[in-house]
Amino acid sequence: MKIIEGIDKIEKPFENAVITIGNFDGVHLGHQALFHEVIEKADKIGGVSLAVTFEPHPMRVLRRNGHPPLITLYEQKTELIERTGIDYLLNIPFTKEFAAISAQDFLENILIGRIGMKAFVVGGDYSFGRNRQGDLAYLRQAAQRFAFDLIVADWIQPRSDGSERISSTRIREVVMEGDMEWACKMLGRYYQIRGTVAHGRNRGGKLLGCPTANINLHDELAPKTGVYAVIAEVQGQRIKGVANIGYSPTFDDHIFTVEVHLLDFDRNIYGQKIRVNFVRRIRDEKKFSGIEALSAQIRKDIRISEKLLCL
Repeated sequence: MKIIEGIDKIEKPFENAVITIGNFDGVHLGHQALFHEVIEKADKIGGVSLAVTFEPHPMRVLRRNGHPPLITLYEQKTELIERTGIDYLLNIPFTKEFAAISAQDFLENILIGRIGMKAFVVGGDYSFGRNRQGDLAYLRQAAQRFAFDLIVADWIQPRSDGSERISSTRIREVVMEGDMEWACKMLGRYYQIRGTVAHGRNRGGKLLGCPTANINLHDELAPKTGVYAVIAEVQGQRIKGVANIGYSPTFDDHIFTVEVHLLDFDRNIYGQKIRVNFVRRIRDEKKFSGIEALSAQIRKDIRISEKLLCL
């Protein structure tokens, strides 16, 4: 997959471009279904498949004090989209000026004129342009006028009774509830956070006999506080682990931390990037009577994780 950073980097229209557009936060199964539709259509008409996304997330520009935490940061999002087999990813820097572009200008000047769109794949509630003018009714009329194919993809429903559909909003809710198994079903993979291992408060190994890798979160979504069975990716290796997310109430720190104990692992990884995949929530975070009681509980958590995790 080739990544194009900005509309101005497109030198000439693509031949028979098949496009889908979205923030694609999470690159969940619903997004993946859109990408597969795009690829399939591109194969049929001898064209190229292209996904258009935005950075930063539009809500971070339009709602500076109320934007949602991200399920996937840009680096991970691009990796996941590449795995689907899409030919090109066009990343458009999102600004207030860009948000002011009308649906008609965006469609005619950018999608058709600049990119060369011949087919457009969208979800059932898709809209675009200033004040979301470009809804499905507008697109159906535009498809006839400009002779491009409009494909409205079916919703992906994780429940057999059709009572729920996959969305980034719903996945955020599920992750914040700590239901990592349901999040996995909607994402098509474990929920993952990434970060660089930082120095913590230097008590995991010394006080508890359980050294931890501390990760600082920035813009990404944090699961509900508690203890989790996790699979970490470190130096190209997958390692079982236990993660604690929260405020360490036993120590009365009141500082939010993400600490990961890697099982049967003793290498120094300070300053290195790791990825943590959340498999299942084990328990709530709680305040213990002292170090000894906390250490005993951590040993229980480790035994539970070892039973839950398969590599």
